[in-house]
Amino acid sequence: MRISIITATYNSAATVADTIESVANQTYSNIEHLIIDGLSKDNTLDVVKNSKHVGPVFSEKDKGIYDAMNKGIGKASGDVIGILNSDDFYASNDIIEQVANLFATTNCDLLYGDLYFIDQNDTSKVKRKWISGNYKLNDFLYGWMPPHPTFFVKKEVYEKYGMFNMELGSAADYELMLRFIYKHKLKTSYLNKVMVLFRIGGASTKNLNNRVKANMNDRRAWTVNGLRPKWFTLHLKPLRKIKQFIK
Repeated sequence: MRISIITATYNSAATVADTIESVANQTYSNIEHLIIDGLSKDNTLDVVKNSKHVGPVFSEKDKGIYDAMNKGIGKASGDVIGILNSDDFYASNDIIEQVANLFATTNCDLLYGDLYFIDQNDTSKVKRKWISGNYKLNDFLYGWMPPHPTFFVKKEVYEKYGMFNMELGSAADYELMLRFIYKHKLKTSYLNKVMVLFRIGGASTKNLNNRVKANMNDRRAWTVNGLRPKWFTLHLKPLRKIKQFIK
C-alpha cells in the first residue's frame, strides 16, 4: 500500500523542517510526501531543499490552503492520502505503519485518531487533548467530529465523492468529513493513538468574529449536503472542545 502525505506550505520556513523530518523518519517505507507551496515569499523552498524531504514539490499561486490540498490530492499517486500541516508533525515514527496496518486489517475507506495541541514555541508542552473515540452512528448530530490532521482516506473515495469545498472557508474539512462519514456512511476505523502534534492557533478560533463565521460555515456544510442538523448540533460542536482542556 502506497501512502501519500500532502503538506501545503506558505511562508512556512520556521516550522516545515519538523514536519518533513517526522515523515522522513517513519518506519513505513512506501510513502510519497508532496509539498504544495503557494509561492512562499520566505525561504520555505530552501528549507525543503536542504531537509530530509523526498518527494515531489510544486510551487505555484493558489486560492488558499484547501485549494492546495485539492491540488495535492489530484497529484498524489498513493492508494491512501493523509494531510499533514506545515507546522505539525507525527507523534511517533510508527504512525504511518499503524495506519497502513489498520487499512489492511479492517478494509476501511478512511480512518482517524487522536491529536494533541502543543505550544508553538515549546513543543513539549501539551495544551489540549483531542481524544476522538470510536465513531457511532449519528455522532455528528451531537457536535462530534474527528481531528482532520489525523484523517486518512483512500484516493478512490476522493475520486468518487469529491474533494474539499472551497466555498466553506475554515469549515471545508468539517464538510468533507460530514459528507464522507455521515452522509455516505463510508467504512470508518479509529486508530486509538495520538497521531499528530498540532501547534496551537487555528484560523477559526483566533477571535470571536472568526468563530461566528466558522459556525455559519458549519451550518452550510449540512445544507450543501441536503442534510438537517438538530437544533442543538452546531451549539454542541464548539462546546465539545471544553473537555480538550481538562487534564
